Formats: sequence, structure tokens, C-alpha cells
Amino acid sequence: MSDETRIRAAWQADRPYLLAVAAGMLGRSVDAEDVVQEAFARLAEVGPARIDDLRGWLIVVTRRLCLDRLRAAETRRTTATATPPEAAPAAGADPLGADPADRLTLDDEVRRALTVLLDRLSPAERTSFVLHDVFGFPFDAVAELVGRTPGACRQLARRARLSLGAPEPARRAAPVPAESAALADRFIAACAGGDVGALVGLLDPAADGLAIVLGLGAPAETHGVPAVAERAIAFFGPAAGVTLAPFALEGHAGVLARRGDAVVAVIRLDERAGRIRHLHAIALPLFPA
Repeated sequence: MSDETRIRAAWQADRPYLLAVAAGMLGRSVDAEDVVQEAFARLAEVGPARIDDLRGWLIVVTRRLCLDRLRAAETRRTTATATPPEAAPAAGADPLGADPADRLTLDDEVRRALTVLLDRLSPAERTSFVLHDVFGFPFDAVAELVGRTPGACRQLARRARLSLGAPEPARRAAPVPAESAALADRFIAACAGGDVGALVGLLDPAADGLAIVLGLGAPAETHGVPAVAERAIAFFGPAAGVTLAPFALEGHAGVLARRGDAVVAVIRLDERAGRIRHLHAIALPLFPA
């Protein structure tokens, strides 16, 4: 199959979904159309023969382009630049001099810009927006994690998009308490080191766990400290091939699991008296059952 044929097939099959992703992040269909066209232009430049998963590649590039647009909009809103016209980057150029398709993770500058944007949201808006619009979790999964209905999460994400387009920030997100953040860090360290003993020490005596792989049937429930610790190491330890990072879930401790550039699971850590009482994980289908 020629490159042109593969690109045409991807355009027909994946463009509607990419438009929905971009419109959800940017809030304007005309901007979404521009971003999706740019993503396909980059695909043509790279060549589909060099990419194993065209749909996944297009989704990553589309989201990165949307984040770049959000960052640029925030910079224009908050910064009065003295850069002379001849020193300004060319229209459409990446101000960092790097193609979003070549960045497997957000660099520090993009993270800072995105943090500025997300700080304008309430914890509930931020969680629904990031999990759904940025990381691609369906609203049913977001609802399961945060204890709300899918409709409520959908409305929170919509409010987040509107807030990001507002001229002034309305509120600042509440930080995760230091004790909860430290617990998440210790959980990550124990899993990364495959240290079942350290993980046992973090668990409440009555700890239990729930793991859901979307689309793969009934959730797996685990009860008791040894079983929860062993299951957590199996899912998120060294052999799982994932990288863990802390993530705030409506002001509570959470952890993201990444495989390469993709977020494959989100973990909520419910604590009691400084220990993990309940571990709730939701994974996308590409995560092993």
C-alpha cells in the first residue's frame, strides 16, 4: 500500500475522532480543523511507512498541537513582548524549534505553560479535563475514578474548556496535601523498585484494591495487605514496563502510569491515617489485563 493510500485511509477513518479531540481541547471547530490538517501534513512529511500505529501517532500529534496552541494563547494573553518583528518566529513555527511529533513527552516549558492554564480550574474541572481531553480516558472511567456521574464529569470538562477561554482566571486549584503527595511518592518508589515490603508498609491493615481494564469485563477486586501489595507490583512494578508519576485527582493523591508516551492507567490512592486504605486503578485496553 502506497503512502498516499495509507494517508487517505487514515483521513477517512480517523479524522472525525481527531476533530472531536481537538475541538474538545480548543473549544472552536475552526481551530480544530486547522490542527487536524496540520497533523496530517506532518504525517505526510514523516511518511506513514515509518510509523507502526498511525492512529496513535495522529492522536499524539493532534494533542501536542492543541497544547501548543493553548500555550501560545496564554502567552499572548499574559505577556507583552518587546520582540521586534524581524526576530519573531515565522507563522506556524514552533517557538521551541521542535516538532511536536518529535517530542515524546512534554518539555519543561510546555509543562509550565500548561500548569498556568490548569491553575485557572477548580480541582474537579482540572481532573475531568485532563483525564478526558488530554489523556483520552472516557467519561465513564473518569466518573469511576472521582465518584461522580459521567454526565457530571462531561459538564466539568466543558466548564474547564470555557474557563480556559475566559479572559481572566477565576480560581486557583487546591494543591494536594503534603502528606498525600508524599504517600504517592513513596508508592511510586516502592513500585519502581519492586519492593513488596515497602509497599506493605504503606498499606492500611484493612486495605483493598480495585483494578478495571476498560472493555475487558468485570473489575478485579483484591482484599488484604499482601494481596493488594503483590497485585500493585504486578501491575505497576519493574516488569510492567511503565513509568509512574504523581497526579492530583480533585485534590487527592493519584498516580499516572505511562508506557512510552501514552498514559495507560490512572491510580487513585484513598488514604486513612497516612496509609493507603483503598487503591483504585483504571487502565486503558492496551494495558495488560
